[in-house]
Amino acid sequence: MKKISIIGGGIIGLCTAYYLSKEGFSVTLFDRSDLTDGCSHGNAGMIVPSHVIPLAQPGMIKQGIKWMFDNKSPFYVKPRLDKELLQWGWKFYKHANQKHVENAMPALRDLSLLSKELYRELNRISDSFLYEERGLLMLYKSEKVGEEVIHEGELAENLGLKVDFLSKAELTRLEKGTTVDAIGAVHYKSDAHLQPQKLVAFLFDEIEKSGGEIKRNCNVNDFVIEKGEVVEVITTQGNFKTDEVVIATGTWSPEIAKKIGSNLSLLPGKGYSFTLFNEKEKPSIPSILCEGKVAVTPMGDSIRYGGTMEITHTNDIKIKQNRLRGIVNTVNEFYPNLNVQMPNEENVWYGFRPCTPSGMPIITRDKKIKNVVFATGHAMMGLSLAPATGKIVAEIISEKPLSVSTKMFQFV
Repeated sequence: MKKISIIGGGIIGLCTAYYLSKEGFSVTLFDRSDLTDGCSHGNAGMIVPSHVIPLAQPGMIKQGIKWMFDNKSPFYVKPRLDKELLQWGWKFYKHANQKHVENAMPALRDLSLLSKELYRELNRISDSFLYEERGLLMLYKSEKVGEEVIHEGELAENLGLKVDFLSKAELTRLEKGTTVDAIGAVHYKSDAHLQPQKLVAFLFDEIEKSGGEIKRNCNVNDFVIEKGEVVEVITTQGNFKTDEVVIATGTWSPEIAKKIGSNLSLLPGKGYSFTLFNEKEKPSIPSILCEGKVAVTPMGDSIRYGGTMEITHTNDIKIKQNRLRGIVNTVNEFYPNLNVQMPNEENVWYGFRPCTPSGMPIITRDKKIKNVVFATGHAMMGLSLAPATGKIVAEIISEKPLSVSTKMFQFV
């Protein structure tokens, strides 16, 4: 039985471990943390086939420069003289064009729709993680933003996704949970949501039931490489022989890549979220508040608010109150009855999303070390794309036909 070492216990690593276990491999998953935090826990819980346009797109650089002068803005690049940032920025610039978007959209759609179908299958196994298909509302307050959001909706509709374009009156009839102050919305009916912590708990249980091992608080320090293959993983809990390695360490993937001699262009996008419990009034449908790029997700008896994308570094662990205030202000502007207050700092979660300069995930074998597969760079869509990514990695390692093409998910 082949031994597979998976580095990284976020949602991508967990889904990869799950599908490899189902294929009958002997799976060991390593993570530097105790796996009680991370982007898999604090994210918005959205499954978003609607998100077919990558971060690298025309107009994003111009908009990003404007937002850099607003400390409450939803997107921000922390300026610094840094070789990796400059290289990433140059590659982002080269990808921010219409041709890249046209190539990326069908690839992201196919990966997303595969993921959604796999989530349906997982939900048939267990309904413990509160999977629901209520769609996603893209709410807008201005005609200018509305034009952009409607255009994106039309592109998604042309790709075969189910989309409704709602007037203010139609929105009011649909969203009965609370009052919405918006002039219209695009309703992506193909989207879904779930509760991330409960999904993670389900995957832990399934992996261990299949005989997989999970090594918590275990740093991977190095690899033993012989004849162009990793044969041993060197960790703080001992050395482990291996036949294949999957690097699914999110934002920390470049430092692991360097240990096998690979360069990975990827930077952390810092984001915040906070969760309110037992709210008397809350929206019934997950939403993106477009002017502030804030995600709002009802999760059972709670509601989660999340936002901001700050391209920074992993040592940036300070919670910036102005960026948090931007989220709170946006929520109150769209939902005037909720009266959301600034949360206490100890109740604010932050995490780093792994952002590639192409805006596309990386799901591919390493160029040099032939038994290493990368599964990283999913930015804000880690949870959304995780099952599809895990299944494709299992297919790569099993040498089976791929469920979707990985041509667009290569190193850049």
